[in-house]
Amino acid sequence: MRDESRITDLVFDSRGLIPAVAQDASTGEVLMVAWMNDESLRLTRETGEAHFWSRSRNELWRKGATSGNVLKVEEIRVDCDADTLLLRVHPTGPACHTGARSCFFRVLVDHPTTPLLGGYGSVTARRAIMLAELFSIIEDRKAHPAAGSYTNRLLNDVDELLKKFGEEAVEVVVAAKGQGDRRIIEEMADLFYHALVVLSAYGLSLSAVEEELRRRQSTDRKRTSG
Repeated sequence: MRDESRITDLVFDSRGLIPAVAQDASTGEVLMVAWMNDESLRLTRETGEAHFWSRSRNELWRKGATSGNVLKVEEIRVDCDADTLLLRVHPTGPACHTGARSCFFRVLVDHPTTPLLGGYGSVTARRAIMLAELFSIIEDRKAHPAAGSYTNRLLNDVDELLKKFGEEAVEVVVAAKGQGDRRIIEEMADLFYHALVVLSAYGLSLSAVEEELRRRQSTDRKRTSG
């Protein structure tokens, strides 16, 4: 039998706020943490989309109001002390303002060279973090143009951007034809950067590419196990 709680059971802090964790209902991945008051909770329950309270702006905000990346709420759960909410959601896009699928894309380390997560997982996390941070820089440059910025020049001229991307792809091929490992790595880094700029130029997210790769991986597993 499932325990149920009422709004009157919730424990809000002295400011009338309660922390809310947004979790992907399909994958279990934690996407973000924000704050709610009684009004944002009411709106969330009425509309089925996550509403929060911004402590910095001192106002209500609907997740995705400007980006379009809303969180459709399937269920709201309450922890054992009734002082934290868990929103099980279906995201329509990246939850993080950086363009990452989840706000939790960085790994805490206890030493500059010793990740808390060991082995393969830590390597994978660092790779994902590096790409996410680079994409975040590109997105920030898009939002806040800087004079003389190469990134802004590409973002402002899609034809030039696509031409440059094609040139970088060719340079990877040429490097792989006998220019040595170091040259391949350098040209591949250039290609990765320009690929991220293409995504940004078209308003696409890095997490969308990750989702497509996950979908293909899932399809391949089903095909090989079938």
